[in-house]
Amino acid sequence: MHRHLKLVLAVQLAMLPAFPAMAAPDPATASSMRKDGAEFRIGTALMRVTALTDQIVRVRIAPNGRFPEDASWAVPAAVRKASVTVQPTADGFTTAALRVRLTGGRLTIEDRRGKVISQDAADPLTLHGTGFTLRKQLPTSEHIFALGDKTGADLDRRGQTYVDWNTDVPFSSARDPIYKSIPFFIGAGGPGGSYGLLLDNTYRASFDFGHVDADAITLGAPDGPIDYYLIAGPSTAEVVRRYTDLTGRAPLPPRWALGYQQSRFGYMTADEVREVATRLRTDKVPTDAMWLDIDFQDRNRPFTTNPKTFPDLAGLAGDLKRDGISLVAITDLHIAAAPNEGYAPYDSGMAGRHFVRNPDGSSFVGPVWPGPAVFPDFTDKSARDWWGTLYKSFAADGIAGFWNDMNEPAVFDTPTKTMPLDTVHHIASDDFTPRDATHAEIHNVFGMQNTRATFEGLRTLRPDERAFVMTRATYAGGQRYAVTWTGDNSSTWDHLRLSVHQLINLGLSGFAWAGADIGGFTGGPSADLLTRWFEIGAFTPIFRDHSDKGKPRAEPWVDGPDHLAIRRRFVEERYRLMPYFYALADRNARSGDPLMRPTFYDYPALLTARSCDQGMAFTVGRSLLVAPPPRMESPQAYDVCLPAGGWFDLWSGKPVTGRPSADKRDGDALLLTETPRLDRLPVYVRAGTILPRQPLVQSLSEVPKGPLELHIYPGEDCSGDLYLDDGHSTAFTRGAFLRQTIRCTRDGAGLHILFDKREGSFRPWWQHVAVIVHDWRGGAKVTQAARTLAAKPDLAAETLGFEIADPARVTEVTVAKS
Repeated sequence: MHRHLKLVLAVQLAMLPAFPAMAAPDPATASSMRKDGAEFRIGTALMRVTALTDQIVRVRIAPNGRFPEDASWAVPAAVRKASVTVQPTADGFTTAALRVRLTGGRLTIEDRRGKVISQDAADPLTLHGTGFTLRKQLPTSEHIFALGDKTGADLDRRGQTYVDWNTDVPFSSARDPIYKSIPFFIGAGGPGGSYGLLLDNTYRASFDFGHVDADAITLGAPDGPIDYYLIAGPSTAEVVRRYTDLTGRAPLPPRWALGYQQSRFGYMTADEVREVATRLRTDKVPTDAMWLDIDFQDRNRPFTTNPKTFPDLAGLAGDLKRDGISLVAITDLHIAAAPNEGYAPYDSGMAGRHFVRNPDGSSFVGPVWPGPAVFPDFTDKSARDWWGTLYKSFAADGIAGFWNDMNEPAVFDTPTKTMPLDTVHHIASDDFTPRDATHAEIHNVFGMQNTRATFEGLRTLRPDERAFVMTRATYAGGQRYAVTWTGDNSSTWDHLRLSVHQLINLGLSGFAWAGADIGGFTGGPSADLLTRWFEIGAFTPIFRDHSDKGKPRAEPWVDGPDHLAIRRRFVEERYRLMPYFYALADRNARSGDPLMRPTFYDYPALLTARSCDQGMAFTVGRSLLVAPPPRMESPQAYDVCLPAGGWFDLWSGKPVTGRPSADKRDGDALLLTETPRLDRLPVYVRAGTILPRQPLVQSLSEVPKGPLELHIYPGEDCSGDLYLDDGHSTAFTRGAFLRQTIRCTRDGAGLHILFDKREGSFRPWWQHVAVIVHDWRGGAKVTQAARTLAAKPDLAAETLGFEIADPARVTEVTVAKS
């Protein structure tokens, strides 16, 4: 415990020997140099600043001069041990990309041009008991993003205060905290460009972005280490990539997870599940997964099946699989406290001492869905290993994926909605020193370690198959183990808008695989709301329709044939675009780039655009810009900001023409006016895109019939990517994949289409490729390797089409006007 102490960092410090050929350091910044950084003595405290890479700096502060153990749930040990050699300076050090300075007691990180990336504010550190508060400057031009799926009126976090404490609570735009704690934010628009800051502290941390003090970012926690990472850009994309370098990337999911998924709390019998699946096929709504909530269980007990309503789970899973539908089952973490009842999860967990304890050593028991329940001690590797074995029967039954809900952890009938803070967990994991810890420390990582146990257990049981786990609660780095969703949202227009903000910010926080319950979980959507949500949901990473028990149904057909036709059309478009989505999935697994992005991710000038309301706009990759009405209840026309460079309408395939803006803050963006229509969602394709599409299938397990399509939208920086593998196994990690880039250029001779060398050994399903060139008028001569190909112009569509054999080798096709 520290006495209440406020450290004013501009105090006179004890001088340390200077480096040869260096000017004597400022007494306020006296330092001890390290090969990878520097240590600064600040009164009784010690600040250590080290460079993990040329763009990532770690800052640790020991208030009493002694650092706590170097261990983390978010950042793997190998990453924390990485370093680069720095060059010492009079007031700090430099890397190849950054200059780190401590002057006047304040830490400043600049780029090599001297542009400030991040700078301490006045009184940068306050200690209060075991807690601390850090203060950073917040420039007027800076916007704040990420922090997981925190709520708010806008995508931008500026002007808000947030608390990290995973909480099971019905949420609204103004409610905080909710389910996740991802203590990472991105500042964009400041003098030195975008940067990220990860505060690696699992306690109940808080963040204030100019709410209390308009010119300051304030962050802190009531206990735990003062340990944070500063990630330089200068672009937002570079920050996200480096953040996932630091905390890990999401693994490539099974391909079925990219399809449409149907769920409800709850489908009460196996027969009802079959009836819904049959209706989806009869109505020709492409579908790849159905989900079971807790109602399939015996008395709501995890890892059981109700013998009357679900007498043959393996048979159900097999029937669905034969129809191209994967079955996902919920496995909540609360184990029914049922001694002497033959309930194996409880009996084996008690025998192994795998449950969280009260301070007196007895197992903590709290009420949840099965009644009195105990909770696995997931910070202990032996407990995680035990948990993984519980999936053996379900894995053998053919359950394709698993859903870890209620893992904040939620506890009923208590004002705190969770277990007491003095509940005892045991840490025996990774490079942590084995010890006991209180729930105050472990609460925010409990859900993450729950999903880790599930993920690693499935990898052990099915080592050749990709594991699919969905979680509600998590912490930074949790993307290594699970996809997520935004939790129990409501059937309102406000929550549809909020879901777009949440999913974008989750993607910026490393969770590229995220979704929101289509239609809203509670309340029951109107017909128009459900239809619009289907349209937007078709372009989000996880596309799952889910609704609450006792509320109106939300399956695609519930509002009659007209609404069904619109909803089905957007599901079908998702499936036709699957080659594009799957290539983005591959890129995310390798680079960390999210699928669903803010418009400024690839088009930074849109960060400051003001002539259009971008509250609902987002991009899918860099090539598709989705622009729903910003006020979806209103029929009022609205302007879309299109980045410079040219765009096409996805639905017509034709170029769109915008008008210049008179507002200099819009830069080169063009304005395009849209009038809302329920049957239309504006989606635009970047000029310079080669967009792959496939013939329609009802399940991604089907082999498409016909050629792969490549739609070429001519423009600058013209390219597209193909990625393919078997869609379910881990064989792609051993080279069984196909990856290829296609490029196009224009010159006086016409359009040149170049197919790069393929990577990997996987053979594609297509034998031919149909190429459709957009914005083409008149005839053409198409040649490949001195051979003339038949080409067919479409005067109405303004396209030119032709077909080539699968370009398995490097090849070039030339399209010339005739």
